[in-house]
Amino acid sequence: MPPTPRNPSPLDDFESDDRPSRAPRVLAVLGVVVLLLVGGYVAASFAFGDKVPRGATVAGVPIGGLARDDAVARLEEDLEDASTGPVEVVAHDVQAAIDPAKAGLRFDAEATVDGLVGTDLLEPARLWRQVAGVGAVTPSTSVDEDALAAAIEELGGSLSAEPVDAGIVFVDQSASTTKAEDGWTVDADAAARALSDQWLTAARPVELPTTTVEPAITQAEADEAYDRVAKHVGSAPVSVEVEDRVAVLDPATVVANAAMVPVDGALQLQMNGEKLADEVVDQLPDLLTAAEDAHFTFEDGKPTLVEGEAGTKIDPAALATAVARAASGSDRTATVELVPTDPEDTTKAMEELGITEVVSEFKTPLTSEQRRTTNIRQGLKNLTGVLVRPGEDFSLTESLGPIDAQHGFVQAGVIVNGEHQDGIGGGLSQVSTTTFNAAFFAGFEILEHQPHSEWFQRYPEGREATMYLGSIDMRFKNDSPYGALIRGWVSGGYAHVQIWSTKHFDVATTTGPRSNVVSPRTVYSQSPTCVPQAAGNPGFRVTVNRTVTAPDGEVKEKNSWTTTYRPQNRVVCGKAPSAEKDEEKESD
Repeated sequence: MPPTPRNPSPLDDFESDDRPSRAPRVLAVLGVVVLLLVGGYVAASFAFGDKVPRGATVAGVPIGGLARDDAVARLEEDLEDASTGPVEVVAHDVQAAIDPAKAGLRFDAEATVDGLVGTDLLEPARLWRQVAGVGAVTPSTSVDEDALAAAIEELGGSLSAEPVDAGIVFVDQSASTTKAEDGWTVDADAAARALSDQWLTAARPVELPTTTVEPAITQAEADEAYDRVAKHVGSAPVSVEVEDRVAVLDPATVVANAAMVPVDGALQLQMNGEKLADEVVDQLPDLLTAAEDAHFTFEDGKPTLVEGEAGTKIDPAALATAVARAASGSDRTATVELVPTDPEDTTKAMEELGITEVVSEFKTPLTSEQRRTTNIRQGLKNLTGVLVRPGEDFSLTESLGPIDAQHGFVQAGVIVNGEHQDGIGGGLSQVSTTTFNAAFFAGFEILEHQPHSEWFQRYPEGREATMYLGSIDMRFKNDSPYGALIRGWVSGGYAHVQIWSTKHFDVATTTGPRSNVVSPRTVYSQSPTCVPQAAGNPGFRVTVNRTVTAPDGEVKEKNSWTTTYRPQNRVVCGKAPSAEKDEEKESD
């Protein structure tokens, strides 16, 4: 079948191109160019890889163009002070410093330089930085957030200012306000961010952000309290009604005892209740009744507890509240009631002292000298009822009270500078010796005692105590858990002392043999106060031992006392002897 004829085409006018294609040649050229560029890029990258880009600076230190190790060395040397020395900081013109090591701030020179050098063919920008150069580079640092937070917290005391509360003061019977002022403190979070980012690069001192601290009492709150309360305080007197009696507090007294005090964020009027109560009592002196302490008396030789009685007083807190309320407004009357006040020594407290039995007693024979007996009787009367509480010290001279004629004491025999003569209170050493022995056998701790210089047969040798007002005392300590109540009296030719308490200690005692015995001799005296004396007892040395055992069987004390007595010489008033006289004072 013959071919189908086709229509003519405009392309039929062009000649056919039978020449070979140039595309492979072009591609080859392009490939060569690319290889050359890549090779050049690779070569350049490796050529510049160990060099810091030109123009590079770190915290002001130029390191551009330096090899890696040289750049690291320069940074470590030039930034040593800045990276390890104190970092000065400032807030509100107040300066301080932090230790970067303590704050956990560390500069890493090697990491900083490593970020600028090295070859990475996948990062062409590295080569560009080498060719074009760089400027300031952020140093590589590390931060211990906890240590930095602690360092900033330590700055709080120096980099801060406390706010000033608005207040109200009373001056010259009138009130006035004082201004409030804002405080400030370092913003810890913002300060941590600022130091983390800028501690090595920012200008010193580093500026730390702060926050405002408002006062607890604002100016508006103080002004409101002034209008509502304070301006009325001294406007007129305040009447205090108590038990149908009235005391008037004048404005000056009210204002002098007033204060506007911050309470739970508000100013509150408070009064000095103690001083106001004193003022009321001064105006109404017979208003209150005194409390009576519980105490012991002796009836038929036994202690009887007299119960204490409550008194009355004004409650200072209630008075302060009532006066504050009255002084705040137009009703200027404060009403209060008397309240009971317990005695210092309550009945219960006295009962708990355990005054139940005689734990120790002692007696010494009297002489025929009535003046001595008068003093002894008065002294024992003064001791009767003296209560020595647990842990307290007993002093004989304090317990006897004033030793003078006005208090029942008379002249009797004493020993002064070795001479027997008269003195006020003569014979009270017998009270001392008798009380000493009562305390000795009660097991109490002996704090102070001084034996006589001569031994008298009416006293146990080595176990006696003289006294002289102002220089010689007899003291013991009640180291038991119970009270000790003393009773003294004269009867049957003896001076007696009892101690009432609860039996606590066991006491064992021994008296050793005499040693260094010295017989009396005759001495002569030309003293104008000389009193002739017959020869008496010899002098000697003796030791007394005491062992005190506690209720649990443990030995509380094991003691010994050694006493040396001089002989009671015969005294002849005449030509003065050559021997020295002893300088002593004591009562016999």
